[in-house]
Amino acid sequence: MLFMSLKETLRSDLTTAMKARDEVRSSTLRMVLTAITNAEVSGKEARVLSDDEIIGVLTSEAKKRREAATAFADGGRPESAEKEKAEAAVIADYLPEQLSEAEVADLVTRAIEQVGAAGEGMRAMGKVMGVVQPQVKGRADGGVVAAEVRRQLGA
Repeated sequence: MLFMSLKETLRSDLTTAMKARDEVRSSTLRMVLTAITNAEVSGKEARVLSDDEIIGVLTSEAKKRREAATAFADGGRPESAEKEKAEAAVIADYLPEQLSEAEVADLVTRAIEQVGAAGEGMRAMGKVMGVVQPQVKGRADGGVVAAEVRRQLGA
């Protein structure tokens, strides 16, 4: 089988969604591809993003959708909240499988042991997060990870 980059897969799926007249999927994929292009041309010189960097863009776009859905729901606009949730679901199809709370807790526990942070309290938060973040990149929300680190450090 021919290996396609994540960006090529997104473009191919956009074409398929347009042919199927799937409005939510095609508009979401267009928006994601635009965000990827913006990331590629930002900075001093244009470059092509790696699949890992694209996952970073997808993760931040998914987070924006979750936050917007919550804001719309809290603001009494359920139809807008549902649209954001639908977009987040489309983006989630392209992200690595998310870690469970137990898996995150386990990674945090091992990181605390690895850096010898047990008993140091919140002073060790940065050290522990520095070890955990690369392991969970794209597979867990940073806020969830930070909350678990705080909980285990006893803050």
